[in-house]
Amino acid sequence: MRERASYAVAAALLCGLLSAPGGAAAAREGLPQERPSGWATAGPGTTGGTGAAPDSTYAVRTRAELKAALANHGDPTAPKVITVRGTIHGNQTGDGRLLGAQDYAPGWDLTRYMDCFGPDGTAWSDDRYEWCKRMRTLRITGSNAQKQQIQLTVPSNTTILGADDDAALLGVDLTVNTGQNIIIRNLGFEAPIDHFPSWDPGDGDQGAWNARFDAMSVVTGRNLWIDHCAFGDGRYPNSQAPTGFHGKPVERHDGLLDMEDATDFVTVSYSRFTDHEKTVLIGSGDGKGDRDRGHLRITFHHNLFADTAQRSPRVRFGQVHAYNNYFRGSTDDPDYPMRGPGLGGSSYFLGVGLESKLVSEYNAFDHTGPGASPDIVLANFHGHQFTDTGSWYRGRRIDVNAVARRTFETAAAKARDEAQSSGTEPPEWATRTFTTDVGWSPADVYRYRPLRSAAAVRRTVLREAGPTISDRVNFPPIPNSYSPIG
Repeated sequence: MRERASYAVAAALLCGLLSAPGGAAAAREGLPQERPSGWATAGPGTTGGTGAAPDSTYAVRTRAELKAALANHGDPTAPKVITVRGTIHGNQTGDGRLLGAQDYAPGWDLTRYMDCFGPDGTAWSDDRYEWCKRMRTLRITGSNAQKQQIQLTVPSNTTILGADDDAALLGVDLTVNTGQNIIIRNLGFEAPIDHFPSWDPGDGDQGAWNARFDAMSVVTGRNLWIDHCAFGDGRYPNSQAPTGFHGKPVERHDGLLDMEDATDFVTVSYSRFTDHEKTVLIGSGDGKGDRDRGHLRITFHHNLFADTAQRSPRVRFGQVHAYNNYFRGSTDDPDYPMRGPGLGGSSYFLGVGLESKLVSEYNAFDHTGPGASPDIVLANFHGHQFTDTGSWYRGRRIDVNAVARRTFETAAAKARDEAQSSGTEPPEWATRTFTTDVGWSPADVYRYRPLRSAAAVRRTVLREAGPTISDRVNFPPIPNSYSPIG
């Protein structure tokens, strides 16, 4: 599935900027006219930079200007409204030069770094070649230098709005760290390329690459509204990455939007997540329950997840509500093929993790290509609570609860068998019984009215998800290969 034609240079990164009535007027006036729905309305609510003083209202065009606006004259948590005009490059210096790997770590060589693991990438040795110690040091120092350059932190009481067709953050690692009351709207995000990814031979069956930087990450944030944005790998799909071990591309991207460490009261609405591997992670580890239990309350509605190979989202611990989202992918996409375990892959849309309490309602799933299967809808990662109402696969009703039950019971039985064969106790999660009782209901928390037909969900999401500045409607049709029913 290709959605990259006919965009301005910066807009080409994210499969199109879409139109919605009133979007341009809202941005040009500097404040969104609508209010968030979902979990972002809980607690004190989410108003962003409403009430900002005149000298705390900014129009920015460069990384340096954005960084200064976030600092807000030395009072970063005072209300502020920042409009982004054009594209802002995370790797750009004050004189306009774009930094690359050799600027951050002169002498760095990815091929030599890989050589130090041996031909099969099985074990690092400082003594394998004379340059190994130097490559190890350069990877660390280069990564730290790149982080210092591209990471920008959003403080509390901030609204950031895209103000024109090209408004986008390219290779910026936008971070919320304990910030509260933040609105991000009408903005494109091209995921950063990590020039210094690390190889872990023990990650998975054959090892794995790990990149460091997200397009946006939230750590202990509270009351956020992310609306009408677009996230993706843009100009740098994995198919264009260098070849790593076992003939597979080097993974240079981390997440598009990751939320962890007791982040709470977030709504992600009318946004696009396209062409990416590790898309949205909620909760960073099974061992973080002491921080995350009772938090990670997040709503996803009217978003597009297209060719997002996994984590759309993947949830631990949180009370997450996903309704009226449109998910689509293909087993034979050239850049991000979605192949589940039955095809020897690890792709999925919804990830049900440990102690997660995910409520899915009226979501539309389309999966095509050789071997396409409804199993792509959901994967289990030790989560025994999940409920779905009214969702569709290729236009027909699908019993997502049955998929969730089957995947949990299969994983739990495997874990119990492995424990028995090793003479150990099975993990606690594997002793639980699957249930559709998640212990909470979104309707008890906030008002919402979901669309109740697959065609309406597809049509609405394709028309309205993504940045809303352009006066020109420009969204891709559903490819004929999807042949939706109903």
